[in-house]
Amino acid sequence: MVRSSWIPRSTLVAVFILAAFGCGKPTSPPAAHADPAVPAAAAPAQSLSAGAAVLENSGAAAAPHSGGGAGERALATEGSTVTTASFGFDLPATWRREQPSSGMRLAQAVVPGEAGPGELAVFHFGAGQGGGVESNFDRWLGQIEAAKGAKPERGELTVGGFKISWIDARGTLLPSTMGSGPTTPQPGFRLIGAVVEGEGGPLFFKLTGPDATLGAEREAFFGLLRSVRRP
Repeated sequence: MVRSSWIPRSTLVAVFILAAFGCGKPTSPPAAHADPAVPAAAAPAQSLSAGAAVLENSGAAAAPHSGGGAGERALATEGSTVTTASFGFDLPATWRREQPSSGMRLAQAVVPGEAGPGELAVFHFGAGQGGGVESNFDRWLGQIEAAKGAKPERGELTVGGFKISWIDARGTLLPSTMGSGPTTPQPGFRLIGAVVEGEGGPLFFKLTGPDATLGAEREAFFGLLRSVRRP
C-alpha cells in the first residue's frame, strides 16, 4: 500500500505563483524607429517654410518649389558681416541689421533716411531654387506701379566669379498679399533688387523704401553687392 504525501496548501500556492510570474523572461520595449531629436513632423514643416519663402520673395502665387529646405542659414546673426557656408557679404555700416522677421529670410536690415526708413530683405533657397532672374524681376516690377515717365533701370556686374543682375524701379509700392510689405499703396517709393548667381543657388536682395531714402543709399547698396564673396 502506497502512502500519499501531504503537501501544505501554502506551498502549493507559492509554486503556482512562481510558475505563473517568476519563470518568464522580461519583455524588452520595442526598438525606436526615429531619432527622438528630429521629430518626424519637422520635414514637412521645413518644406512648407521654404515654399512660403519663395512667395514672400517673389510675390508669386505659383506653387512653391520642392527640395530639401529653405537654403542656408546665416552663421552670424549680429554685426555687419553676413556669412553662410557658401558665401558672405557686408552690410553698409550705417544700416541697422535686425533679426529676420521670419524664418523665410536669410537676413534683413533697416536703411535709415530722413524721408523714412527703407528695408533690405535677403533670401536664399538653395541650389536650383527660387526662380530665375527674369521671373523674379517680372514679379518685383509687378509690386510697384511705375511713376509717370519713369522707366526701370537694370544692369549686370561680375564680382568674384558671381554674376549679379540688378533692377531699380520707382513709383507706388503696391499693397502686399503675402503677409509682408505695405497694406496700403505707398507713392514715392522705390524698389532696388538684385539676383546673385553662383554655386549653392541664387542669392536675392530686395530693397524697398521711400525714393529719397533709397536714392541716397543706392551706392551703398551696390557696395553691398560688390562685397559678395565665397567664405
